[in-house]
Amino acid sequence: MSDDVSVTPLELLRTPPPKERADAARNRSAILDAATRLFAEHGIDEVSMDQVAAAAGVGKGTLFRRFGDKAGLAAALLDERERALQEAVLHGPPPLGPGAPDAERLTAFAGAYLDYVLRHLPLVRMSETATPGARYRIGAYRFWHRHVAILLRGAPDPEHAAHALLAPLAAEHLTAVLPELGERRVRAGIDRLWRQVIADNGVCPSP
Repeated sequence: MSDDVSVTPLELLRTPPPKERADAARNRSAILDAATRLFAEHGIDEVSMDQVAAAAGVGKGTLFRRFGDKAGLAAALLDERERALQEAVLHGPPPLGPGAPDAERLTAFAGAYLDYVLRHLPLVRMSETATPGARYRIGAYRFWHRHVAILLRGAPDPEHAAHALLAPLAAEHLTAVLPELGERRVRAGIDRLWRQVIADNGVCPSP
């Protein structure tokens, strides 16, 4: 992440709601409804952008100008879910929200983020992998990274530590290991990893 991102207040990195004209909003709704239906029926990997455009009743140009590629489309489908988790981090009750010790907030975030990813794994995977490096260009990732780095502010290098903690939560990694390990072992392993890194970096468990 750039130096600018590293000093940006977390509130300014949250996923913004779309602002658009009424006709653009109708097209967006039609596209997202069509994509949701097709992805549920056939699987996200089996549906093309052309099929989404046809099902939504819009031109291919409209679809590509608005979303760019399937990663952009997947990210748009995740917007509302991301905003809900971001709101909980910023203003929700502790320990996920403000008011709990940093160590408790970190482990609460790990669990809440893992819940979010597993619930929407194919969409998150597409948003992160459709183009090389897509995961790190997504605005939501910058939010998650900044949140973790803030809570690790006493670490020797909180920016690096935050990337290291978020790495095993990548959808591509989870997709690969879940069939072998199962959800219970994955959850337990991530919890152990985060607690160990938190302890190693001297994050205080109490105020």
